[in-house]
Amino acid sequence: MFGSELAEEEERPKKRAPWGVIALVLLTGLALIRNGSGEFDVGPPQPATAAAADSRTGGETRPAPLPLSFSVVDRIRIPAIQVDAPVMPVGLDMEGWVDAPPPEDPNLAGWFSGAVSPGEKGTAVMVGHVDNQQGPAVFYGLGALKKGNFVEVQRQDGKVAVFEIYGIEVFDKNNFPGDRVYGNAGTPELRVITCGGGFSKQNGYDGNVVAFARLTEVR
Repeated sequence: MFGSELAEEEERPKKRAPWGVIALVLLTGLALIRNGSGEFDVGPPQPATAAAADSRTGGETRPAPLPLSFSVVDRIRIPAIQVDAPVMPVGLDMEGWVDAPPPEDPNLAGWFSGAVSPGEKGTAVMVGHVDNQQGPAVFYGLGALKKGNFVEVQRQDGKVAVFEIYGIEVFDKNNFPGDRVYGNAGTPELRVITCGGGFSKQNGYDGNVVAFARLTEVR
């Protein structure tokens, strides 16, 4: 069933769950991207207080491009932290959690295909591991991003959706602000999420690093 759903998404999703439902799923599911190992001496960088998002609407420096239509995602690039990774669609697992990409591949990101695709009107969501048993993974450096850095998303329709970071924060998994992170701002936005915060062998990472970004260019 999961495979057939993804096949339909690649053509054009006919109906998506209401954002209230998706936000609830993401609140519980994405907060459990918990396969990080934490098994290296220096932990991943954490966002600076000054990088907190001011608002969803303030601080635009250029006119926003028109929203794009649906397209499956090919790659994500974040030049400031040397990310250049293929992207796979991820959905929900058998227990209702949002799947993360397989942890065995450290350079692989996931796009949550139950929400909009990057560039469409609404909030798109990309996820990835911070590390695995071998060391740092695709979004290890996410917490080092600053306001004004860019995320480039290569889509299968040939377009590149460019998003500008306007906030980067770490949230405790037990108090994850789902409405704030996943809410629809009425414009094309992107959230890039990985594990962060403190780490323990028993519970893994206790937080999630979230990059807030808005569409500023289409190439």
